[in-house]
Amino acid sequence: MTSPIARARITHYAAMRALARHGVCHPVARALLAAAAGAAAGAYAAGHHVIDIHGATHRIAGERPAHT
Repeated sequence: MTSPIARARITHYAAMRALARHGVCHPVARALLAAAAGAAAGAYAAGHHVIDIHGATHRIAGERPAHT
């Protein structure tokens, strides 16, 4: 059995792919969006944060990029 965070990532990726291919009006895309929302809620209920699902590649508000 996969962890709640892995389930959230897998369903999020599947929903993203379905949306890109079929659009938001397609029934499969809508079903995958609902599954992704449920998996994300399960991961949150298990103690994970939103950034755990989406990764830490985005800057945190107020943080400045390092100068090179």
